[in-house]
Amino acid sequence: MSGIIGKKIGMTSVFGANGKYIPCTVIEAGPCVVTQVKTLEKDGYASVQLAFGEKKEKHTSSAMKGHFAKAATTPKRKIVEFKEFTEEKNLGETVTVELFAEGDFVDVAGTSKGKGFQGVVKRHGFAGVGGATHGQHDRQRAPGSLGASSWPSRVFKGMRMAGRMGGDRVTTQNLQVIKVIAEKNLLIIKGSIAGAKGSFVTIEK
Repeated sequence: MSGIIGKKIGMTSVFGANGKYIPCTVIEAGPCVVTQVKTLEKDGYASVQLAFGEKKEKHTSSAMKGHFAKAATTPKRKIVEFKEFTEEKNLGETVTVELFAEGDFVDVAGTSKGKGFQGVVKRHGFAGVGGATHGQHDRQRAPGSLGASSWPSRVFKGMRMAGRMGGDRVTTQNLQVIKVIAEKNLLIIKGSIAGAKGSFVTIEK
């Protein structure tokens, strides 16, 4: 599956041909360097490894310096493998945003914003327990019962409870490419994607 690594710039909006307001996400997609080509004969599966984003040499291990040197490129911050790349790529080649065209549909994967420890109302959309009267005290945002007492005498696995929220890998599917600005390596896609501004994302056809 052909793809590219990008960085979320932020959100904007455009007006479609019919005058409809379309919220969009702006992504700086590439240019990415091919740092490794894996083959079925040598590695057991076929994939293309891409690297994106400059990284200081002093923060790069010797092993990774050698890895990037093979591709004749500088150290990069983000490395991602794309299996079954539709186009044949060679070591050291550059993949740009021109991989995509207006009207294409893509899947975008990113890491959602971390929210820290949250209760059940924010984390799972619970309504809270009861009203604010009839002797009720401090129960508005409580989860309610977690299970019966005599049996099973425990809380079942998977029970929706308070806990850490966010920081998960989220893939948003079937987003339409609204515009490709090749000279600035920008990709404008319809809708929102997971992640904070400046976070790395992967875009796949």
